[in-house]
Amino acid sequence: MLNLQSYGTSSGSSDEEIDKEETPLHLKPISNEFSVAKSIQIVSAPIVVPKERALNERAVKPTEKELQYNPRYDELFAPIQGPVNINLTEQQKMPKNTATGFIEAAHVSDFQFENQRRTFHSFGYALDPSADTEIKSDSYIGPNLEGAYNTDGKTVFESTKIKPENKRKRHKNDDPADLEGFVGPWGKYVDEKLTAEPSEQEKAEIEEMMAKKQRRNKREVEEKPVEEKSILHINDSVDYQGRSFLHPPHDVGVSLKAGAHPDRCFLPKAHIHSWTGHTKGISTIKLFPKSAHLLLSCGMDAKIKIWEVYNERRCVRTYTGHRQAVRDVDFNARGTQFVSAGYDRYLKLWDTETGSVVSRFTSRKIPYCVKFHPDYNKQHLFVCGTSDKKILCWDTRSGEIVQEYDRHLGAVNTITFVDDNRRFVTTSDDKSMRVWEWDIPVDMKYIADPSMHSMPSVTLSPNGKWLACQSLDNKIVIFSAMNRFKMNRKKTFEGHMVSGYACGLDFSPDMSYLVSGDGDGKCYIWDWKTTKLYKKWQAHDGVCISTIWNPHESSKVFTAGWDGLIKLWD
Repeated sequence: MLNLQSYGTSSGSSDEEIDKEETPLHLKPISNEFSVAKSIQIVSAPIVVPKERALNERAVKPTEKELQYNPRYDELFAPIQGPVNINLTEQQKMPKNTATGFIEAAHVSDFQFENQRRTFHSFGYALDPSADTEIKSDSYIGPNLEGAYNTDGKTVFESTKIKPENKRKRHKNDDPADLEGFVGPWGKYVDEKLTAEPSEQEKAEIEEMMAKKQRRNKREVEEKPVEEKSILHINDSVDYQGRSFLHPPHDVGVSLKAGAHPDRCFLPKAHIHSWTGHTKGISTIKLFPKSAHLLLSCGMDAKIKIWEVYNERRCVRTYTGHRQAVRDVDFNARGTQFVSAGYDRYLKLWDTETGSVVSRFTSRKIPYCVKFHPDYNKQHLFVCGTSDKKILCWDTRSGEIVQEYDRHLGAVNTITFVDDNRRFVTTSDDKSMRVWEWDIPVDMKYIADPSMHSMPSVTLSPNGKWLACQSLDNKIVIFSAMNRFKMNRKKTFEGHMVSGYACGLDFSPDMSYLVSGDGDGKCYIWDWKTTKLYKKWQAHDGVCISTIWNPHESSKVFTAGWDGLIKLWD
């Protein structure tokens, strides 16, 4: 590119010469070649527009994290390109640093931040971070604003001698020559108290806690097992052949063998005998296994008695060893021992013949029911249902709990072995029935229905196929004892009043009748097939709590009531 410039003379040239120089070149006359060459200059580095500037500026995305080139300053801070969203509000258009709103750009060095933080915790004030840089009278924050005004807002870095007003003072004696009074850096606070005194509220709480502890200790002393005693009421403990009263008699005119059952049963008609001896109500009665020639009873007078069923029908022995009422008793398979469960939270294993206590068991909970395992090879095991929703299996040899079944939601009331003793059924206050495999602590079947009520008494039929359950809605419901454990809704026995009482029930040996007690002291007998009520009569003055049909007699029924009597009906 040619750049035509005119050359001027020296600085002292005349005005005419200046005017000539200012005359444009194309208007000047060209005199000769020399003058043209003298007025034309060729520039080797002309001013041109770079290609990069000629191109459009590159837009930088605001969300870009990495760039592959070095952009210019005006490119980095160029406005965001593209169409404007006209639907955004003014607040939404503002640049946002946080998810909930926008803030102004600010920066505080780490030193200043730490300095203000320590000043706030030490002196109780700090600079207001939202105020302007110019310090004003209201540019401090914190509970000790007066201290900020008095010290002109000095920080811990500016003055380390400023101490808070509430700082505790220590005893000082740094003189090492004073051997007795030298404390050094270990001086105690002036207002320090070496003995802590509780407040009035703490004193009341401590007194209440100590009173509870004393009551608990007193209760533990009371709950210690009392001395067990037994009284033999007959003259001779053995007969002329050396046999004890546990041996079944042979001169009663009835076969007392295990499989001897009457072919047909009849309704009892008259009261033939009463056993008296309990001073309070009776809880339950149990017959001696197989022969049923002895009757075991426990009552609310904390006593256990064993009676003769035949011949003179005497009270053979009395067992005393519980502090409170006895809830349940159960014989082992041979009848040589029985276990008793009392409200004093103790389970006691008795020797039936001698009346001595073999061992004691307690889980600190009230046992509601107790049952020996029926198998002969497991006579060292028994299970009990407690008030804390558990079923405990005890080993009489070691005295330890060997298994625990904890699935019920209420106190366990009954335990019944079914299916050749491979399973057992339990009922509880939670209005449910659970079926367990022996030695497996998880229930294999859970039976519950909104229409079901609590069933505090359950009896297995002689053929092992049915479970008769005393329901607290004044009914007796029947469940299958086989695999399905289904309720037989066609068989429901009604007519008696047992709401609130765990009245026992039993089958006749030939399964023709079902007998049950009543809350009013009556005894009821229904026909098993038709569920028709055949007979009822007033058996006791109080609650008729337990009924048993003699398995070797066709029409003899035992009843026990809260009047302390055991009656025999035939």
